[in-house]
Amino acid sequence: MSLPPKPPSRPEKVSLWQYMRLFRRDILSAQPAKLYRAWMAEFRTPFFRSFMINDPALVETVLKKRPDDFPKSGRISEGLRPLLGNSVFLTNGATWKRQRRIIDPAFEGGRLRETFPAMWDAAEAAAARLDGQAGQIIEVEAQASHAAADVIFRTLFSIPIDHHLAQQVFDAFRNYQRSQPILNLGAFLPLPGWMPRLHSRGTRQNATKIRDLITELTQNRAAEIAAGTAPDDLATKIMTTADPQTGETFSTDEMVDQVAIFFLAGHETSASALAWALYLLALYPDWQNKVAEEAKTLKHCDFSVLSKLKISRDVFREALRLYPPVPMMVREAGCPEHFRNRPVPKGAQVVLSPWHLHRHERLWDNPDGFDPARWHTENGKTCQRNAYIPFSAGARVCPGAGFAMVEGPLILSRILRDYRVVLQPDKTPVPVAHLTVRAQNGIWLGLERR
Repeated sequence: MSLPPKPPSRPEKVSLWQYMRLFRRDILSAQPAKLYRAWMAEFRTPFFRSFMINDPALVETVLKKRPDDFPKSGRISEGLRPLLGNSVFLTNGATWKRQRRIIDPAFEGGRLRETFPAMWDAAEAAAARLDGQAGQIIEVEAQASHAAADVIFRTLFSIPIDHHLAQQVFDAFRNYQRSQPILNLGAFLPLPGWMPRLHSRGTRQNATKIRDLITELTQNRAAEIAAGTAPDDLATKIMTTADPQTGETFSTDEMVDQVAIFFLAGHETSASALAWALYLLALYPDWQNKVAEEAKTLKHCDFSVLSKLKISRDVFREALRLYPPVPMMVREAGCPEHFRNRPVPKGAQVVLSPWHLHRHERLWDNPDGFDPARWHTENGKTCQRNAYIPFSAGARVCPGAGFAMVEGPLILSRILRDYRVVLQPDKTPVPVAHLTVRAQNGIWLGLERR
């Protein structure tokens, strides 16, 4: 059985100009093969130094033990600022802590049970949309994106994806994805704040359209809250939660920033993981049959059914390992450091790469193989604690991680309960990373009724 597809690595030696071109085209294939074995690697440019860390002890230091000493790097925000503004994904320090104090209560454990019916309805709608496509070859990334966006709108604003505003946001976001590379010139050059960031016209226009539509949704919800008619969903919870330290709630502009990142993180990442999970199960039909058999328990909207989706959860977890939606996270050294006896100057970029950490040859058994059973082995349990960060970790862990681990296995199981996905040998997907890890030309699978 062939291994799941993996992008090729670049040659060991390339010029800065070549590296920038490769990086802009695809983060993953711009990296050398040695990073799958290295505990730490350094990359120098004329303007900054960058250190990738794969040593679990260093990852723990940066993400868990001393997160305040390693704030989010402004270089990544250069490319995302037009859409995300001052969202919790990009902020640091006191601003970020205030935002998390307001956001986190909406994602506490008990809210999963309350939002589960909305996820269930989105899963049912996803299966229904596939009904007329049985017997055809379908592009599953598009289907996964539609399903994940539906979850976001149902849980956040209590509206389905076919609501006119939701559909417009979804369409504009797809256009934004096509026009926005992960890095622009500001990610490589220390540009002053007054200098234009050279975002493409398409990037600016689509970001503005998305934010205008989200503003309309947010203002509508504010009016419903004032009238006492707002549904008890995530948007209402966040907009009515006051910072326990200051007593302040989000302004409309702040809420637009947060909704933009909820849509980006909650929709884009879930869609990526779901699409790759479907592909992996087409590649390994024995595992697909196990998920389909387990999915027969999905009969009624009952939160307790999640405890029965053990295989689906392991498969989804393995898809997140092999194809982590966010392949790299960039922090900045807030003070001089010494990592593995090497000086790391203040201001250096510290790169944590789930893509390389999850496939590290000195940590994982069969690192490039698909093996959902690994999570029940000693190696899998150890690596899950020390070398598995699909949602980041520590103080800046994704607040929606628990939601993703409900949504993903549920939709995956619901689709495979009624349908079989079939590999197309002439359409092997090539993983590339821009906003998230997607397939270069989509993921095409045959769809059959069971």
